Amino acid sequence: MLSSPMIESSTSQIGNLLQFLAWVADRPRTYADTMEAWRTSCPRLSAWEDATTDGLVDIGRETDAAHGKAAVVLTEKGVTLLKTMQESLTSETTNNHPPNSVQRASIVDAAE
Repeated sequence: MLSSPMIESSTSQIGNLLQFLAWVADRPRTYADTMEAWRTSCPRLSAWEDATTDGLVDIGRETDAAHGKAAVVLTEKGVTLLKTMQESLTSETTNNHPPNSVQRASIVDAAE
């Protein structure tokens, strides 16, 4: 798996990426389920590609050896980014001001 030392601040679809990370974090997801739900050929909807390139998710094995299916899990970096962004968005929404691009970039940098 490729691991990037930093997240590309130019990721234009940060909301889509956060939705993907939250979806993965919600409950165990198999690789097959992930591909069925998130695979796309649209370059503007690249949550899976962005998350793997930036080292936010990894493919492991389920703890249930009976199933033995590949599972998609958040990495430590993915957990940190999701938590940081959710806290920031909650804070900004409470103040009725959506985060601007400079704030988004600093949030992404903080997750590293």
